[in-house]
Amino acid sequence: MTITLFFLQASRCIRTAWQLEELGLDYEVEFSERVNKVAPPEFKKKAGDLGKFPTLVDDGLTIYESGAIAEYLEEKYDKEGRLLPRDGPQRYAALRWIHAAEATFALHALPVLYVKWFSGDHKEAADTIIEKMSINIQKDLDLLESELGKSSGKFLMGDKVTVADCMMQFSAVFILDRQLGTGGKQWPRVQEWIKACEDTETYKAAVKKTGHDLSKSG
Repeated sequence: MTITLFFLQASRCIRTAWQLEELGLDYEVEFSERVNKVAPPEFKKKAGDLGKFPTLVDDGLTIYESGAIAEYLEEKYDKEGRLLPRDGPQRYAALRWIHAAEATFALHALPVLYVKWFSGDHKEAADTIIEKMSINIQKDLDLLESELGKSSGKFLMGDKVTVADCMMQFSAVFILDRQLGTGGKQWPRVQEWIKACEDTETYKAAVKKTGHDLSKSG
């Protein structure tokens, strides 16, 4: 068994690395820094036709999209359902977070980042657009704050890390670190949860092995 993770600096790839560490799997890392904020063309080509990150290669099978990778790893390597329950309500609660990480949180936040990047001299217009976009982002974080308040432990699904945490942690950090539509608001439970995630030995191991550093986004 050979697992290779194509890892772009300061990206969603940390989700997969953290999950791999939680599952106790051996894996190799193909790493690249960003160049002018993006992946170098040669690294995209090396990762495969789509050139997106993370890309996971497992015994010749190539998988893109962090959510798809998360589900694949759970189905193949987590037979006991430690990170993703095999059935029942908790399974579908976790799956909700796997998909919300991109289809809700990133979907609402990324346009704000792009407006900031490409607005040029049109600051007034950009500020108006961002203000309108911020409504959904703040609602998303309000939801996360509320759900964390209902948890029986310090993580999303209780007192142990699940794949829900592996997926959602990056989304929350990405939004808060770059202040994407946050409007100066604070979400204390979210901040405490992020710290709990980053204090786990598995997350630290993932950062050490990959060199992940969100400040190096370019």
